[in-house]
Amino acid sequence: MKRLEGIIPPLVTPLLDRDSLDHDGLNRLVEHVIAGGVSGIFLLGTTGEAPNLSYRLRRELIDLVCRQVNGRVPVLVGISDTAFVESVSLANSAAESGADALVLTTPYYFPVGQTELLGYIRRLTPQLPLPLMLYNMPALTKLQFETETLRQLAEVDQIIGVKDSSGDMDYFADLLTLRNDRPDWSFFLGPEHLLIPGVQMGADGGVNGGANIFPQIFTQAFQAARDGDEAACVRLQCSIDDLQQIYEIGKYASRHIKATKSALSILEICSDFMAEPFHHFKPTERQKVSTILTNLDALSRHT
Repeated sequence: MKRLEGIIPPLVTPLLDRDSLDHDGLNRLVEHVIAGGVSGIFLLGTTGEAPNLSYRLRRELIDLVCRQVNGRVPVLVGISDTAFVESVSLANSAAESGADALVLTTPYYFPVGQTELLGYIRRLTPQLPLPLMLYNMPALTKLQFETETLRQLAEVDQIIGVKDSSGDMDYFADLLTLRNDRPDWSFFLGPEHLLIPGVQMGADGGVNGGANIFPQIFTQAFQAARDGDEAACVRLQCSIDDLQQIYEIGKYASRHIKATKSALSILEICSDFMAEPFHHFKPTERQKVSTILTNLDALSRHT
């Protein structure tokens, strides 16, 4: 497939209840991010609440989005699971629906060593029908892809790159040395406030949750960093930093997803219903999000 770069939002999963998609909201959201200039869509990531969704709903989501996108941008599908066979099964469903690539974190729940991780990926990739991007998310999986492990996995042709959500820029700089082994790999950053410095370091783009809300801020930030437009980078970094305030509302780790869904609901794009065990922001929290969005929404129309 064509080498991935640019902004690929980790799409939220619009829900009406525990096991029903918000079809109209999903349609609006997909069109919203594509109109914002994104270079792809990533389904069933952390922002998409993937571990909390039924397998039936995951397959429905993949099929609906692939049909709606209809080849306009690549669709990447998260297949991370605690069961090997479920990852393979979902990968096959994604391929049948027309997805373009798969995304996989390290195994979670049971502690895994790097030797076990290496063997797991080597055994899994031959079973997969699509190219695979590896996803480093140690805050949630409790395990990191060590650079040496990735260097050995560079021998696997089916792997096309790494998305890093560690927030450790020294680690990310080390990852970029893997280009010596795989110049065709794409390297993406998850933490959105690091997008511009990351691209300036050599990142190929961002998988940024805020791009669900204001995709054009992130697509323009990526391009400004690529072009070396310092004035635009400063202006857009301020916008990205301002958006980070919505993630400081609430008490729990789920506040990042809650804030994103709350913002999309306020902008009348999709429902803010959360997958169990989470619940959406209450009115007081929602009002705080609305206040932050007011200035950003006006700014995004002029950037």
